[in-house]
Amino acid sequence: MKQLYFKINLNKYGELRRKIELDKKTFRNTALSFLIFTAILYGFVLFLNYNLAGKLNNRKELLSNIREEIKSYQISGKYLSSKDLQRLAKISTQRIFWAKKLVALSEQTTDKIAITHFSFKNDILSLYGITKMDRREKEFDLIDDFMKKLKNNDQISSDFPDIKLVRSRRDFEKDIEILRFQIDCVGKEFGKKEDLI
Repeated sequence: MKQLYFKINLNKYGELRRKIELDKKTFRNTALSFLIFTAILYGFVLFLNYNLAGKLNNRKELLSNIREEIKSYQISGKYLSSKDLQRLAKISTQRIFWAKKLVALSEQTTDKIAITHFSFKNDILSLYGITKMDRREKEFDLIDDFMKKLKNNDQISSDFPDIKLVRSRRDFEKDIEILRFQIDCVGKEFGKKEDLI
């Protein structure tokens, strides 16, 4: 004959009470964390709002200043000074179209002459180049011919009427005798400055 055993938990009320207290504590901690997070988020939103309001006020003030300045120009009728107009006229009439000049320069350069580099300063275009020395030709014939071509080219001579050889020297490059030279193309404005001096 089998015996039946019953287990009676006399502490059931205590366990239930402990579980209720644990649930209350968890709820309290969750609610507190949510409130803290909400407060931090609200503070961040207030900070952004204050920062954006400051930027907006600065922009409004700047816009107001610009409008006042425009009104003062409209009242006085002086949008540009005479110096500004002279500078603008000089820029539009005396500018150099370099793309066209470089194309013209490449068209006048033969395969016997190489332009190594160039510079533009004080209204003078300096061309630095080399040419191979040839016993059958006079050394300056190629350079002289090149300068004549530059003078006859309207695209170059229109802005640089005075074209002259500044210096030349013999040199060796990998056992080949070459002639290094510098040609200056003097602009119109440089001549006017010299006349004034």
